[in-house]
Amino acid sequence: MPKCTHPIVGVGTFVMRGNKFLVGKRKGSHGSGTWQLPGGKLEFGESFEDCAKREVLEETNLEITNVIYQTATNDVMTIENKHYVAIFMRAEVVDMSADPLVMEPNKCECWEWVTWDEFIKGGITGTENIQDGETNKYRPMFSPMESLIITRNGYRPC
Repeated sequence: MPKCTHPIVGVGTFVMRGNKFLVGKRKGSHGSGTWQLPGGKLEFGESFEDCAKREVLEETNLEITNVIYQTATNDVMTIENKHYVAIFMRAEVVDMSADPLVMEPNKCECWEWVTWDEFIKGGITGTENIQDGETNKYRPMFSPMESLIITRNGYRPC
């Protein structure tokens, strides 16, 4: 396997609709089967905000507004021979009644709206669990999302 010689900068966006945000199930690449935010690689000369808008539209067909920087993580994935700098943005969906579309079916299986607590309970515990009478769906997280939770203790997008 060729050695990764430089980090890849990716932008992930917490697309908010009320108190929920959008997550998609990855497929066809490293991290297949894990859940991620809509996003992708930063292009040369592109701002974080423009990258967030472009990637969300390309992947979900949703338009976003009020795009703001939240935080960043620095993730070295030794097994995959990848080094990612993940920029996390937050935005609101323009049309609150619009549903996301799977625009890249070779990369994403489906999109779901979740609350932060639903996502944390489903991703960190690693099992479906029942708490306060509610079943939480198991959603294993893409490694930059895990890194966000571990390294930015107490972070909440909403």
